[in-house]
Amino acid sequence: MEQSQRNLRWYNLAIMAFIMVWGFGNVVNNFANQGLKVIVSWILINALYFIPYALMVGELGSTFKDGKAGVSTWIRLTTSPRFAYFAGWTYWVVHIPYLAQKPQMILVAFGWGVLQNGTFTKMFSPMVLQLCTLALFFFFLWFASRGITSLKRIGMIAGTSMLVMSFLYVILMLAAPAIRGVSVATTNWGWETFIPNFDFTYFTTISMLVFAVGGAEKISPYVNNTVNASKEFPRGMIILAVLVALSALLGSLAMGMMFDSNNIPKDLKMNGQYYAFQMLGQYYGVGNFFLILYAFAQFFGQASALVFSIDAPLKVMLAETESKYIPQVLTKTNEFGAPINGYKLTAILVGILIIIPALGIGNMNDLYNWLLDLNSIVMPMRYLWVFVAYMALRRIAGRFTSEYHFIRNSKLAFGFGLWCFIFTAFACIMGMFPKGIAAYTSQWYFQISLNLLTPFILLGLGLLLPSIAKTVNKKISG
Repeated sequence: MEQSQRNLRWYNLAIMAFIMVWGFGNVVNNFANQGLKVIVSWILINALYFIPYALMVGELGSTFKDGKAGVSTWIRLTTSPRFAYFAGWTYWVVHIPYLAQKPQMILVAFGWGVLQNGTFTKMFSPMVLQLCTLALFFFFLWFASRGITSLKRIGMIAGTSMLVMSFLYVILMLAAPAIRGVSVATTNWGWETFIPNFDFTYFTTISMLVFAVGGAEKISPYVNNTVNASKEFPRGMIILAVLVALSALLGSLAMGMMFDSNNIPKDLKMNGQYYAFQMLGQYYGVGNFFLILYAFAQFFGQASALVFSIDAPLKVMLAETESKYIPQVLTKTNEFGAPINGYKLTAILVGILIIIPALGIGNMNDLYNWLLDLNSIVMPMRYLWVFVAYMALRRIAGRFTSEYHFIRNSKLAFGFGLWCFIFTAFACIMGMFPKGIAAYTSQWYFQISLNLLTPFILLGLGLLLPSIAKTVNKKISG
């Protein structure tokens, strides 16, 4: 690459990656799980998992700088096309629970923006709300099929606004006791408030931490646009980890000042972000101004994320996978270039995941929390392929060249990849146990059954698809 194209410095890289990886919801969701004990958890997850993960991504991105499909390309070049197909399928199919939750988030944001309270989701039964969610998803699916990109640009503005407001929340909340005389909600600031109990219940919450810091592979295309990548890329990743850690630690501290760490509201995951900005506005005498700004930024940001996540992962999987693994009917496009049959498959899977849980989960808050927890189980499964690619790369050290190496010693590097793989898998498995409801009740059994069956079915479909493709493609060619 010509030197003129190397225009990213370590600080550019760190900021870009931070915007891709982080969000205020990560702070709220993990505080809801652990209270102020999450502060120690953030320190551990950054040091033992996130920094190695980000630096491995840097090496993979530098090695395969011309790859267009990210993880699928890495797997194809280090293992085989079949494994690359499974990696691509995993990357796409884990977005199904994500797509099922986004319309929920849009409804919640809309309710807070219009009514300025959390009563909207209490006005209707879970089934009625889920039917509204399904209708909303179908609308955005149609919107995406038209090749419309304007909402994505609006989403970029909304996403940046949410990030700015997240920092504003932390600064204003930390200053509120001194400036506005606000009382701190958490009264006990002893060690017992911060040190986690490393028991079974604690380990069921770590999948949410992994979910929060994952996604670093999105920055891999920029490795070779970095000035002196071997030095500045790892520096940028370390700064990224510092930014994530500071945001997580200070954000959690601010949440602990606003909400009692020992008496966390049950609906904090669903409504916590809005409570935070509503209370902040009250502290500073501006009413619901902050709340309304954040709610509508969240509305447009989540709508944009929904459209993008319907379209991009599916197109990447279909474009970069060998035709013998994918039925040709799935690659059919409409006049706008959208893979319309792939959209139909997405609609079926998302529709099932939206409606079936409403049959056994009694209220909208539990339904929202369950789907969020399901995302923390399923989404990190795509990170497993990052570590498979990295271990495979280090086993064949010398076959490929890279300007940047996380660790020179191949055996030690392989060990780090194996550790991250095992930790991610462990987090996903432990996350399958329901949280926030009484154990061994009918709802507990219903939720754990869904948590086990959903990833099994979604990933299992990927095992069946090559056989279906072989039969269908043969008929078409015949």
